[in-house]
Amino acid sequence: MTRCLVIKGRVQGVGFRYWVLRQAQKIGNLSGYACNLANGDVAVLMSGPEENLDRLQALLYHGPLFARVDSVQSAPEQIPYFPPIVNGVFKRI
Repeated sequence: MTRCLVIKGRVQGVGFRYWVLRQAQKIGNLSGYACNLANGDVAVLMSGPEENLDRLQALLYHGPLFARVDSVQSAPEQIPYFPPIVNGVFKRI
């Protein structure tokens, strides 16, 4: 299963993408990308078992210490802008 989410708020300049990477590694069995968008949001493309996607998505509502998450929205229209997912690899781009 694959999901693409856009996280809005104070999510750039606070280590959000690195934090997403670490959370994905802790949960395990997830692949994908975390990417800064030009408008100040962060997009996360993730693939894996549904229960692992649910766990990571729940964490995205909180973010790292200095982040402020205003919303987490589904954004399937962003998927074509990402490189192909490599199984077992989660990257910041």
